[in-house]
Amino acid sequence: MREQILTFLEKNSKIDLGELAVLLGTSEEIIANEVADMEKEQVICGYHTLIDWEKTSSEKTTALIEVRVAPQRGQGYDSVAERIYNYPEVQSVYLIAGAYDLLVILQGKTLREVSNFVSDKLATLDAVLSTATYFVLKKYKDYGTILGKKNKDERMLMTP
Repeated sequence: MREQILTFLEKNSKIDLGELAVLLGTSEEIIANEVADMEKEQVICGYHTLIDWEKTSSEKTTALIEVRVAPQRGQGYDSVAERIYNYPEVQSVYLIAGAYDLLVILQGKTLREVSNFVSDKLATLDAVLSTATYFVLKKYKDYGTILGKKNKDERMLMTP
């Protein structure tokens, strides 16, 4: 049942627990207890709102940064990943397989702000060997949600 609860919460963290209980054929109390237990165990680590920033007046720039690092003796990639994820601009850090070791997702107000972060803070870390920065120009789908979905024209076609 935990996987089913997590699947529903991942798609819609605001789902009513009573509605979820009906969908899963159990009581709201059981669902609430399971969710509370998973929060305590940090299976559920947080709840987030997905925002299409292009529809606001706020300026946001997102960048994907590939980082090659020299792993630290006895700690591997963990210590450098921790140094990176503690910066408030950093949204996500992933250990990846491939030409680079870490994928860092970072957000700033402008391209210059992001570029300065990479050159002044990220690239200067001792363990960092190289970086490659890719700026996100447009998001089409994020966390399973299609952004900027076009409304279907439901008017009837009239012909003479």
